[in-house]
Amino acid sequence: MAIDQEQSVTSHLEELRKRIIWSVVIVVVFFFAAFKLVKPLIHFLKSDLEDLGIGLNAFNVADPLMLYLNLAFVIALVLASPFWMYQLWAFIRPGLFQKEQRATLTYIPVIFFLFLGGVAFAYFWLLPFLLGISTELGEELGINQVIGVENYFGFLLRLTIPFGLLFQLPVVTMFLTRLGLITPQFMRKNRKYAYFALFVIAALISPPDLTSHFMVSVPLFLLYEISILISGRTYKKVLIAEREAEIARQTDMMRELNT
Repeated sequence: MAIDQEQSVTSHLEELRKRIIWSVVIVVVFFFAAFKLVKPLIHFLKSDLEDLGIGLNAFNVADPLMLYLNLAFVIALVLASPFWMYQLWAFIRPGLFQKEQRATLTYIPVIFFLFLGGVAFAYFWLLPFLLGISTELGEELGINQVIGVENYFGFLLRLTIPFGLLFQLPVVTMFLTRLGLITPQFMRKNRKYAYFALFVIAALISPPDLTSHFMVSVPLFLLYEISILISGRTYKKVLIAEREAEIARQTDMMRELNT
């Protein structure tokens, strides 16, 4: 028995190793393929500053090269994410029921597009607002803004990537509700603690001024409220499924007694 368990563990670890290797290989392939996308992407991302009459400066010799490589890596991770999420799903699939397999598989495109939605929200709504405030404040204070390319793109990634991840909150909520780990009642009861945590996260990814902090915090609070609604709908479906399963179980018991 112990030998069988050891063989089972070994086979699972071997499968996990293969899936990790394949995921890394795909990221590497996308990394080199992303080189053609980096240059037009940089020009596109610079347009917001150019519209404000602000140029970017390299304060270190390696800044342009590191920017090029870092953006290529980020693009590769994003484009390869559906593949390595599928690899993760394929690894845990044997432990799921058939209905759970279909349900969890549908999460992959939803997660991907929610991430893109969060990034787009941060870039097209938050970033112009924050840049506008910073530029106006600099002009009022008589400060000449000299922005480093590493500093600007670092700020851009710190703003957009976290929002892409935070936009996964509805999916995570739905998944945990299906597992029975949380309920909409639990989320409502702990709303103030969740708001505090989101408020702290907003402070970490926004510039150190009250207006910017407020503009980042409010969308996160709305996202939490949407997650509560999603949890409520999912919880009702779970209760209905459990009720139907219980009725089916009782029906089977009655049939066995009658026979």
